Amino acid sequence: MTTTATNMHRTARLSNGLEIQAEIDPLAHTAAVGFFVRTGSRDEPSELMGVSHFLEHMMFKGSEHRGPEQVNRDFDDLGANHNAFTTNELTAYHAHVLPERASAVLEILADILRPALRAKDFDEEKGVILEEIAMYADQPFWVGYEAMMEHLYAGHPLAHRVLGTTATVSALSRDQMAEYFERRYSADNTVLVAAGNVDFDQLVRDAERLCGHWRSASPTRAHPVWKPQSSEAVIRLKNTARAYILLSMPGPSIQDERRYAAGILMHILGGGDGSRLHWALVETGLAEEASASYDGHDGTGDSTLFAVCDTDKVDEIEAILRRELHAVVDSLTEDDLLRARSRIATGAAAASERPNGRMFRLGTLWGYGATYIPLDEEVERISQVTLADLREIAQAFPLNPTVRVVVVPNESAGADSTDDASDDSGEES
Repeated sequence: MTTTATNMHRTARLSNGLEIQAEIDPLAHTAAVGFFVRTGSRDEPSELMGVSHFLEHMMFKGSEHRGPEQVNRDFDDLGANHNAFTTNELTAYHAHVLPERASAVLEILADILRPALRAKDFDEEKGVILEEIAMYADQPFWVGYEAMMEHLYAGHPLAHRVLGTTATVSALSRDQMAEYFERRYSADNTVLVAAGNVDFDQLVRDAERLCGHWRSASPTRAHPVWKPQSSEAVIRLKNTARAYILLSMPGPSIQDERRYAAGILMHILGGGDGSRLHWALVETGLAEEASASYDGHDGTGDSTLFAVCDTDKVDEIEAILRRELHAVVDSLTEDDLLRARSRIATGAAAASERPNGRMFRLGTLWGYGATYIPLDEEVERISQVTLADLREIAQAFPLNPTVRVVVVPNESAGADSTDDASDDSGEES
């Protein structure tokens, strides 16, 4: 095992490959700990789509030592604020407790991360997952977002749905899940992260005791060449009275230093009150919501414009979205840049004031393969972004949406429907 330390950020690695990271603040009143696994929907075979999220649920069904009721009771006895989540690229299990209970809550987390996967629990939870899929299928934004990802990343595993589909989850077997677990939930594909009032040496000793027997598997992640295509979809949904518009385009990856410029540019365009889209669409009463955002991924990224409006205003709102997008670079001012940098830096600092915020940041940076940098250094990098950087990112990743998705009410009494159109004119990115 090797150990290094830099200021209040400390790292260690067990002999089986499990990495340990912590940002230590002796003055904090709480401690946050969590396991982040570098696996998500992009790492699933298409026929197993949804297995990462399903497996996250199964962890809380217990291990060979704990049943589901015991898991919940043990967390509650410690007063732990605990949860888990699954994304395209990460699955995480975490808890926030008083410092003296960090070792005890770590024992619970480590235990459930070696789940029993009982057939009875699997069959019962499958029904819960299918209900969750049906619930999200009734949410217009979620339907539009999934369609946007499928069209934007067609041919790339980022197109996979995190929840999976009714067909893939229904067909999934307990043995398939167990095999996926063995491949992806290895020690060398996992990081233990902690933040706050943490005894790092004790954390490492606990990790050795609880996780030192975890096996390594040398899992890999596919990074296929992505060739964005121009495509669009109009989705007719029974249960909405509004129209939802999404326009999306490629952006830099999370590892790309230009991500700061991409985030600032989208913030100026549609980052809330004071943004271009807010004044053009929300303040004027033309749209209920209007925003723009950048989302970085492992090896790639994207930027998306979004608006909610009356169904008879779709064409007008879309025209304004595109107009503001195309005009944003030429209209940039130093005041725009200063405000955006300040708000983003403040948001980053506020999110990291509590130990669980710092823990999430540590785990996310690790999960995306991004190099760790202290928060104050990241804030400094944000403050150094210039107007020239914004113009450069707009040239490198043209502000020309390649995917258009619109969700509108289905005026017929029949089932929901989708009209797709696409071409193969996209350029490799």
